[in-house]
Amino acid sequence: MSRIYFDHAATTPVLPEAREAMARALDVWANPSSPHGEGRGARKALEEARQTVAEALGWRHDVIFTSGASEAIAISCKRARLPGRAYLATEHDVVPASMGEGAKMLPVSRDGLINMEALDALLAEGPALVAIQHVNNETGVIQSMEAIAQKVRSAGSLLLADCAQSSGKLPLPDADLIAISAHKFGGPPGIGALLIRDLGSLEASGGQEKGYRRGTQNLPGAMGMAAALASRAFERAMPRLAELRRRLDEGVRAVGGVVIAEGGERIANIGAIAIPGGQSSGLLVQFDLAGIAVSAGSACSSGAMKESRVLKAMQVDPAIASSFLRISFGPWTSEADVDAFLAEWQRIASRQRAA
Repeated sequence: MSRIYFDHAATTPVLPEAREAMARALDVWANPSSPHGEGRGARKALEEARQTVAEALGWRHDVIFTSGASEAIAISCKRARLPGRAYLATEHDVVPASMGEGAKMLPVSRDGLINMEALDALLAEGPALVAIQHVNNETGVIQSMEAIAQKVRSAGSLLLADCAQSSGKLPLPDADLIAISAHKFGGPPGIGALLIRDLGSLEASGGQEKGYRRGTQNLPGAMGMAAALASRAFERAMPRLAELRRRLDEGVRAVGGVVIAEGGERIANIGAIAIPGGQSSGLLVQFDLAGIAVSAGSACSSGAMKESRVLKAMQVDPAIASSFLRISFGPWTSEADVDAFLAEWQRIASRQRAA
């Protein structure tokens, strides 16, 4: 029996278009920073990839290639030319780690949405870099970025949007700095970008990428990322995936399961669910033995099976949080895949009740 993969929010398979672009890039083997003819050819290919990324995302400002969203976030947090730092309580772990101990944390509601009054109070203290995840990587909750951006900009602050889970799927938010990662939308791992509205808002570091990142550019990765975005594979699939997520939610609730953050707006390809009384670690094993790959949150921390900071910030009942699973779809996820998961979910729920 072929396995079913429901962990696309961690890493999604590399698209054929990206594979082909990377193969072509391997023939352009020179260093893009070299001044000779071969180097200039590599530079031309790199700049074409940069333009493709910008056009595919509808971005009209600078694109700095990075090793992924984590590096893009770290660059922003460490080099923003503002004194203050603040982040949402449900951000990816890289954000508080990069901002340091002096950063302030903004609370969220039970639906995972930012507390706007807390944001107003923070902005009244003075200019700051404010990091807000567009789409949460564990629950799929979508923040109201337009309203947030208006407040942040009016206060003379900067908005950093972590768009690792939304880029290539939803329109980009109106932010000053945007972090993206290719392996979340069908590009290769090890490549991402920092989209910057105004280069002057960050301290330069010297080196490549207009002086904002040192190190030889990853041309095959950049071309693979550009091709993945240009394919619009995820973007085109989102309406269909929304129907599959609704089917998942209904099936989960039908056998006594819980859909986390069901009252808020969520991205179509991520579902956060739980079986009350279960344990995430045990559930992962049971689904894996049944040939279904799921996760219990961020791939950066789920291996340790620690308590989810996201669910704790949302004040999710510990009995629910302890049995949390993240189900995430890709462009080729089918109705049959979802039905197979729900059939196994029902079997596990029945065993749980009988225990």
